[in-house]
This record gives sequence, structure tokens and C-alpha cells, in this order.
Amino acid sequence: MTRVTFASGSAAETARVLHVLPEAVITDVTPFHPVDHTWPDQPGDTGTLSGSAVHNTVMAARGEEGTWHLGSSIPVKRGTEGWEWAVAHVLDAAPVVTEGDAVQLEVDTERRDALSAGHTACHLASLALDAALAEFWSKETRSDPLGNPDFESAANQTSFIELDGAADEYRMGKSLRKKGVDVAGIVEALPTIADAVNAQLADWVAADAPVRIEAEGDTITDMRRWVCDLPEGSASLPCGGTHVTSTGQLGAVTVTLDAPDPQTLVMRTSVSRDR
Repeated sequence: MTRVTFASGSAAETARVLHVLPEAVITDVTPFHPVDHTWPDQPGDTGTLSGSAVHNTVMAARGEEGTWHLGSSIPVKRGTEGWEWAVAHVLDAAPVVTEGDAVQLEVDTERRDALSAGHTACHLASLALDAALAEFWSKETRSDPLGNPDFESAANQTSFIELDGAADEYRMGKSLRKKGVDVAGIVEALPTIADAVNAQLADWVAADAPVRIEAEGDTITDMRRWVCDLPEGSASLPCGGTHVTSTGQLGAVTVTLDAPDPQTLVMRTSVSRDR
């Protein structure tokens, strides 16, 4: 397996080439964050591999048949037993390295920082949205890390991390109404809800709360968790992405809420960092 160091904030490593594929290179260690084929929320890192441009980083896996599958072509879930897992650096041109070569891996840190800010802001926004929607639940349900009804887990359909931002889509159909959610009330109160979310986000950014990644190991399939020590308590969520180290680094975080139809809620999160 590839040993990964991005969870600790690393952006450069000297590595040894393990496998050379027609379009990608697999190394024994990498600071590059790959897009997850099962939940592709954060894009893969870009950068260079000994001067060659890396335009994407993806998960790689091979089973007993010995064929490497990359990214969305992987036919099994991440960590499936009997499969070998790695990180593949997808190059702009055919690889010019060979197995056993030492290579220098360098991440585009400007892009990484923007994605990290977007990902941390995305988690904060989801927690703030859960809190703002608590009054719209009439039945008991599972709680989020801060003790509010977990709207995020119950309704989120897609999440995409952008440079200094994120886009989340929530499905508010029959199943959510059966759980006791006043869907119509949420749609009617969107401006007030957005104000409450943005006020909470402003407080959390001002608190300059520490953020860290806790990893069970250093392989790409090991569980990693995002942890943020907010004034209300420590929030912990499973997460394989990259993040800033404190909420104060975000500068300002704001969201907009829109309901393009009665059963869909879209939240867009934006970060305005001090450069």
C-alpha cells in the first residue's frame, strides 16, 4: 500500500517508484491527496513528480487478477479485503521514470490550501445548518457531533469541495418528512435559516478553534477523522480530505441557501481568506 502523509499537512516527499502505468505512477509514499472513488467530494491534488506535471491524483486498486484499476474504474469499495490499495499520480505525459527510481513529489500548495479551506468550511457549514434546522424536527433522530438533529446525514445527496468553497445538495422528500422534518417550513424560512447559519459561522471563525486530522494509520485505506474543538464542544467527523489547522485561518465563511424545487435544498459555502 502507498503510505500517505497529507493528513499531517505534508506537501513534499522523496519517494520510490513502485509501479509505472501507461498514464500514472504509484510510489511507496506520497503527500498527494487522491480523490476518493466512493465519495468524490474533494478533488485530487495536483503538482509535480520530479518535474513532470501531475494533473490529478486518484485511488488505485488491484485484485488477484493483478490489473490496476484507477479512480472511478475501481469495481469495489475502498478497503475491500483481498485488494491492494495505493495512490496513483496521473501525469500530463507518459511517465519517464522506472520502477525503483527515487522521485521528488511536490504538491501545488496554493491549490491545496484553497481546497483545505473549502473542506473545513463545508464541515462547519453542515454543523451550523444542523443547529439552525433543529426546531424543524418533531421526532427523535440521531444527533450530529454537537448534539443537534443530524440533517446532514439524513438528507445530503452530494457534496463537492471547491477552491475556497463547497456545494452541497440535500434531498427533502417523503423519507425526510416521515422522520418528522417540516420540509415546507424549512423552504419558507430559508432567509432566516441562512442568517442563523452565517451568524454561527462568524462566531466559530472568530473563536479560532483548532482543527486537526486524527488517523488510525498511514495507509490510504486507514480511517481518518476531522476534529474541531469548537466552543460548544469537540466535533469529530469521518473525513479523508485535507483541512486548515484553525477556523481563524478561514477569514470569513458565508453560505447561501436555495430551494430550486420543493424537495431540494442547495447550500453553497464561500470562504474569504486573508492572503
